[in-house]
Amino acid sequence: QRYHRSMKNIVLLDNYYTPEALRSEIAAFVSYYNNHRYHEALDNVTPADVYFGRAAEILERRKRIKKTTMKLRRAQNCGKVKTRKSNENRVS
Repeated sequence: QRYHRSMKNIVLLDNYYTPEALRSEIAAFVSYYNNHRYHEALDNVTPADVYFGRAAEILERRKRIKKTTMKLRRAQNCGKVKTRKSNENRVS
């Protein structure tokens, strides 16, 4: 149902003067929906990522990036790491 609602909201808002133009737009939407649009129900990966077995690798990579980012932020917030931005804001 969500798929059809998304398609109606995106594809059917325009006017198409030939059946081929409508078919082309539907094909473009299907490609976008399956290959580029992240799906919350699929842990924010695309259906293509799940279908081709890439989801676990993507989720693991995101987890590593998040861990590294959180570690860096903790260090910055505790004053262990000086950033360029914090040095620029100092008043002499």
